Amino acid sequence: MDVRDEFIPEAEFATVLDRVPQVCVEVVLERDGQVLLAHRTEAPAEGEWFWPGSRLYKGEELADAARRVARDELGVDVTIEARLGVYEHFWDSSSVDGVDSRHTVNVVYRVRQTDPGEPIELDEQHDDYRFVDPAADAAAFHEYVRQYLAALDGGWD
Repeated sequence: MDVRDEFIPEAEFATVLDRVPQVCVEVVLERDGQVLLAHRTEAPAEGEWFWPGSRLYKGEELADAARRVARDELGVDVTIEARLGVYEHFWDSSSVDGVDSRHTVNVVYRVRQTDPGEPIELDEQHDDYRFVDPAADAAAFHEYVRQYLAALDGGWD
């Protein structure tokens, strides 16, 4: 099956988001026992420190989507270490006009940079990033970020 990654007109996309959950793939990038969080500039989670992620394209394999997210949103190539889990998020906001809320089903991958020296280059959805200690910093973040951090507990080198 070919990957269908073409632009969906906003009105059509709004109709879909208003009626069904959106499947997303997110990456938890680990480096030296810490994980990357990016500061979001768009809804949902605007203004929050969150994981890089994107919708899954029709025909795209989950692991391929995780590698795409890392390239598109962080500018780096990654190696997938493990599937961290599947989560669901319920948002009271959306970046799409006419859609007041969003329901996402999130498939989350733990990844490492293929070249740890490669610089992080954020996309337009993020304006900053930082690496955090999953155990020490958990209380400071959004509840959905805390869910992922809890799943990481004890899972580091």
